[in-house]
This record gives sequence, structure tokens and C-alpha cells, in this order.
Amino acid sequence: MSELEYELRVKTSPEWADVAMADFNSFLQDHAACERKAAALAMSMVQHYPDKPDLIRGMIDLAMEEMAHFREVMKIMLDRGLQQEDDIKDPYINQLLKNIRKDGEVYLLDRLLIFSIVEKRGHERFSMVGDALEDPKMKDFYIRLAKAEKRHYTLFVALAHQYYDSATVLQRLDELLDAEAAIVEKLPYRAAVH
Repeated sequence: MSELEYELRVKTSPEWADVAMADFNSFLQDHAACERKAAALAMSMVQHYPDKPDLIRGMIDLAMEEMAHFREVMKIMLDRGLQQEDDIKDPYINQLLKNIRKDGEVYLLDRLLIFSIVEKRGHERFSMVGDALEDPKMKDFYIRLAKAEKRHYTLFVALAHQYYDSATVLQRLDELLDAEAAIVEKLPYRAAVH
């Protein structure tokens, strides 16, 4: 395993996939919101870090890919007669973001690593959705999404290693993975990505 790859501390229970499949329309609505928010986040990183060309390039590519995924999920939703729901606060994301230290020296590090962990969890869960779906086109879509999430989580880790020394990155990633595991273990399963 390369320094860009890592394991989550807690695996998602198969029960989560059962919950997501039981209300797949709600799952799709949440998924669309996640893709849209991920694109917006990537573009905000471009704006906030004008002095980091590699981050800018990576985040623009990421934003475009997330918007392409949003478009694909929206097509599925529209075919099902679904509309976007009002945004609700994602309890998983909100609790994870509380771990970002406000100190300017490490603020970027924490953001990159937390966004990586979010993408890693998405990789795991989209793989589970792909396995659970029976429709071949939908199955293929979620398997492709899982592969994209892997590229995304490793991009964030690669950027962290570019701007911080390796020992600092690995130590903080270890701490944040523990924090994420504690969050996942406490949250009830919902028909949502997180």
C-alpha cells in the first residue's frame, strides 16, 4: 500500500446498504447534494489558495468531475420523477469538520485530510451500493463512482504530502481516522451517502 492509500478504522455494516436500498430515492437525492457540495468545496479551495498551483489544478479537475457526477445523478433522479430536496446539515460531515484546527499553519492540512477521509468513506459506500444494485447500468455507474472516489481521496493525501512533511501528515491522518471511526460508530444509518 502506498503512502497515499490507507484503511478506514471502521467498516460500514451491510445494514447501511440495506437502509440505502430500502429508500433508494432518498439516497439518490442525498447523493446529488453530496456531488454538488463537493464541487463547490473544490472551487472554494481554488479561491482560498491562489498561491498553490498544484492544488488549484487538482481542485479544478475535481470540481469538474464532481459536477459531471452531479449531472449523472440528476439524470437518474429526473427519470424517476424526483426533485432535489432542501439542503440539510449532514451530521457526519458536521462532526468531522469540528476536528479542523483553526491554526493557520495546520488548517489546510486538516482540510485536505478530512476531505480525503470523506472521499474514502464514499469509495467504500459506493462500492457497497454497486454490489447491492441489480440493474446493470446502475451497478456500473456506482462501481465507476467508487473508482473515482479512490482517485479523489488519494489526490487529497498527495496534496497534503506536498505541503507538509510526511511524518506530520501520517500522524494527523491517524488522529483523524480515529475521530472519524468514533463518529461513524455513533451515527444511525440513513438512506444517505454518509
